[in-house]
Amino acid sequence: MKTIISAKKMNIPQAFDDYAKERLDSRLSKFFGDDADAKIVISEARGQIVVELTVRYNNIIYRSEKSAVDKNDALDAAIDKIIRQIRKNKTRVEKKLKENAFAAPYAEDVEEQYDFEVVKHKKFTMRPMDVDEAILQMNLLGHSFFMFSNAQTGSTNVVYKRTDGNYAVLEPEV
Repeated sequence: MKTIISAKKMNIPQAFDDYAKERLDSRLSKFFGDDADAKIVISEARGQIVVELTVRYNNIIYRSEKSAVDKNDALDAAIDKIIRQIRKNKTRVEKKLKENAFAAPYAEDVEEQYDFEVVKHKKFTMRPMDVDEAILQMNLLGHSFFMFSNAQTGSTNVVYKRTDGNYAVLEPEV
């Protein structure tokens, strides 16, 4: 597994770098092959260490964000969250994961079947607008996200409100 570790406004000791690579390899290698990409971003917020872990494998992105007083604990919690995501969606993702990913010790786990129920379909006209106008429209509607046609690029984008209170834009790669 290829691992990239970065930090925002703090230094990463070599010991953590080694610990993170060893933990990712030992805990997640049974699910992903060697061509998986893992990215760890460490930052500090409100006196705690925040670890954002993103794993890309076979065009599926697994992401978790956890905080703790110790960066090792935060990393372990983030890895646990990704493992829970994989287990929860086992039947949907097992075709995309490495063969035998669910062999022991998880073979005895009870498989939970989740059926997603779509309760509403909505069609609307998208008119071209800039990002600021899309954020304004989203806030006026009281939604946490808003899909719009970007006036500058002509592509369909999504703007959403992040848990930290800031905004982000999803743009398709061309």
